[in-house]
Amino acid sequence: MGAYVTAILLTGTGMNFFLSVIIGMLITGACSLLIGFVLSKFKDDYYALGSFGFNVIIYSIFLNWQGLTRGPLGIPGIARPSLFGFTFSDNLSFLILSVVFVAIVYGICRFIAGSSFGRVLKAIREDDQAIEIFGYRTISYKLMIFVVSAMLASIAGSLFASYITFIDPSSFSLIESIFILAVIILGGLASNKGSIWGAVFLILLPEILRFVGFPDDIAAQMRQVTYGVILILLMLYRPQGLVGEYRL
Repeated sequence: MGAYVTAILLTGTGMNFFLSVIIGMLITGACSLLIGFVLSKFKDDYYALGSFGFNVIIYSIFLNWQGLTRGPLGIPGIARPSLFGFTFSDNLSFLILSVVFVAIVYGICRFIAGSSFGRVLKAIREDDQAIEIFGYRTISYKLMIFVVSAMLASIAGSLFASYITFIDPSSFSLIESIFILAVIILGGLASNKGSIWGAVFLILLPEILRFVGFPDDIAAQMRQVTYGVILILLMLYRPQGLVGEYRL
């Protein structure tokens, strides 16, 4: 949603990128409030299945609402961010901008985790029924953090759209959601640092395998096999993830 809001505003109105990010966060937050209210009726595995179901619904909207999203044709010509006359046009400057956003989001997550609100969330994670005895409405807390998480995720969508300068529905399929979930699990649950290390690991590992001296005729297949084996070993011997505190 963040990606599409930014793409539509930048190509349709010429709005500043950073303002489009804020608007994207607000729209995403409003939509996630409705989606989170529905998902709050589910628990455990059904919650995960329900969230994937909404992913399919949103993908279908992106694909078929051609008057707004241009459907499978996508939205081309998305401008790069600019600030005080400086345009983040080259990859190095865009990388610096992305790192700044990562630092801001990481700081927000650390602040939430260390606050009284975050301590309640940790208690809910350990035993939501026990925390309800003390008068806490766990559904409200889950819904609030769901909305906050969606708003922060929309920032990544805005950056993605501006970096690629083109988006279409195929960029936001169910496979991408599964990959993001894998980043969280393999990086480490209950750990903000785990999300960072999980992303670095899963993005860089396939690139590193390119330099392994596999025979040319089976190089691509062997990289995929090696990648899969490493992930399986990691799940077997590090079920809590790379730097996780919570064991699955």
